[in-house]
Amino acid sequence: VQLQASGGELVQAGDSLSLSCAASGRYDMGWFRQSPGREREFVAAIRWSGGSTDYADSVRGRFTISRDNAKNTVYLRMNSLKPQDTAVYYCAATPRVILSAMRLRSSYYYWGQGTLVTVSS
Repeated sequence: VQLQASGGELVQAGDSLSLSCAASGRYDMGWFRQSPGREREFVAAIRWSGGSTDYADSVRGRFTISRDNAKNTVYLRMNSLKPQDTAVYYCAATPRVILSAMRLRSSYYYWGQGTLVTVSS
């Protein structure tokens, strides 16, 4: 499975930005992020059906994960961006993940190369 994340760029605090991840196949998908000196952390996840989603507390209400299976693409819409959202964002895929494990890096088998989001204050 090849995952291609895109959309990262330099924005200002308060701006919005959308990331995309192209992934062919029937996979549950997640977004994670990693900033310098920190571990990779969960951001959001979505089932293949789109019926179940989960968000990290730090982004809940600001970020929205969605998918278009006809286009084999998962999106992460990020609103009200903050400097602390600055990170490399990775998309990840797994054939199936139970709801309680959607936040775990170990639940995902495939990872994209990451796209850099920089939020200036």
